Amino acid sequence: MSEKANAKAYWKENIRYLFILLLIWFLVSFGAGILFKDALNIIKIGGFKLGFWFAQQGSMYVFVILIFVYVRIMNKLDKKYGYDV
Repeated sequence: MSEKANAKAYWKENIRYLFILLLIWFLVSFGAGILFKDALNIIKIGGFKLGFWFAQQGSMYVFVILIFVYVRIMNKLDKKYGYDV
């Protein structure tokens, strides 16, 4: 595989992973915190309704977790395409 084709495949896969992770973040922050709030409010965590918890805390926790997931995925992707130095 040529270096240009290798770089193109790398970025294509990188963008695909980025899109998936951003979609997860959107679904958690906007979906769970706003759209599905009423359905989630049936469940309580520590005395607070789950919809409220996702709107205030959960989306931030998920975002931080997604950062670590992205780092792990990118390390594997770098090794796969030979960009790990």
